Amino acid sequence: MLRVSAATIDRLLKPIRSGAKSRRKRRRSKKASKEIPVRTFADWGQPDPGYLEVDFVVHCGASMAGSFVHTLIATDVCSGWTEFVPLLAREQSLVVEGLEVLFNQIPFPVLGIDSDNDSAFINDTLLAFCRKHRVEFTRSRAYHKNDQAWVEQKNGAVVRRLVGYERFSGVVAGQALAHLYQAARLYVNYFQPSFKLRRKERQGAKVRRIYEQPATPCKRLLRHPSIDDEIKARLRSQRAQLDPLRLLHRIREGQTALAALVSTNSSLEGPGRESLDQFLAQLPRLWQAGEVRPTHRAQSPKPRHWRTRKDPFETVWYDVLRWLQESPETTAKDLFERLQFEYPGRFADGQLRTLQRRVREWRQVMARKLVFACMNETAKGSEIVGAGGTRSRSGPYVSQEDVSQELANCIL
Repeated sequence: MLRVSAATIDRLLKPIRSGAKSRRKRRRSKKASKEIPVRTFADWGQPDPGYLEVDFVVHCGASMAGSFVHTLIATDVCSGWTEFVPLLAREQSLVVEGLEVLFNQIPFPVLGIDSDNDSAFINDTLLAFCRKHRVEFTRSRAYHKNDQAWVEQKNGAVVRRLVGYERFSGVVAGQALAHLYQAARLYVNYFQPSFKLRRKERQGAKVRRIYEQPATPCKRLLRHPSIDDEIKARLRSQRAQLDPLRLLHRIREGQTALAALVSTNSSLEGPGRESLDQFLAQLPRLWQAGEVRPTHRAQSPKPRHWRTRKDPFETVWYDVLRWLQESPETTAKDLFERLQFEYPGRFADGQLRTLQRRVREWRQVMARKLVFACMNETAKGSEIVGAGGTRSRSGPYVSQEDVSQELANCIL
């Protein structure tokens, strides 16, 4: 058994895996998906606090291959209260455990959850979990992101803004995300106000949106009549004990830890990171290598000034300039059609964008009068532009063809 290669094992298990996949798909399509009703964005109305929209935020970086951390996020439709927890894998049993954590963190009772059509949500395990807790379970329509507009908005405004778009995998990354989320959830729910749409008014073809005054999720819960006084008392007590500046400091520390995990210049990479405590103990020395940006966004590249392939309009560019001088209002598309007519079979339709960019550059040069700067070495003085050409006060007569050639040299 120890001498068997991985390819041989995969070949022997291929029929068993294919049969298991087909049975799993058949069970999901015939049972779970049909038992879960569909809810659109127009079906919400004005629900009471407790109806959540749940979704995944993947931290895969630029590739979906391999394993990576997922963030399970839940947003209350009524108040905007948002909870999030990291999961080391996208698996239905882990989703149930994550929902258990979210239900314990939410200060009000959960009445229902609404998910997309992800297989990690639409399954018998989660359906049995909702029946056990007497929670209404609905799903959105396939390929209709607006059915989950509330949680989709929090995906970008909260999770992506906190952790960025880099790849996180492993236990240490999951613990670092959990450490960050514990501070972020308190700051977002108690101190970060947001707008809430009250109604829409259509005026002809224009839609006018009227919003409520910005308020935090905690403030909306305190004003809602269906929330018990005991829950409101706990919310006021916890809000009084929190310091937003300390929470922001904790968020900044968590972002620095995540940035160091993905930094290529970090000295903490490798098998030496055994626990989150050991990892965080070395963070005070990170200032020696410079601060790592928490958003992990790469700097914009420098503009490229060199050519990577041969210019397709190099031999006909003088004809294009002549046509532009005869009728400057001609569009690049008309010029391209004329080139295809003059030179049949030479220019493909996909080269229109290149000609449009070149014509735009030519018009910018003409607008800024850079043509005169290009002719300094030829004219050697101030020029007077006429209909037939350019005449220098101290130099010879310059024809219109010379102007076109100098301009072509500038652009080429």
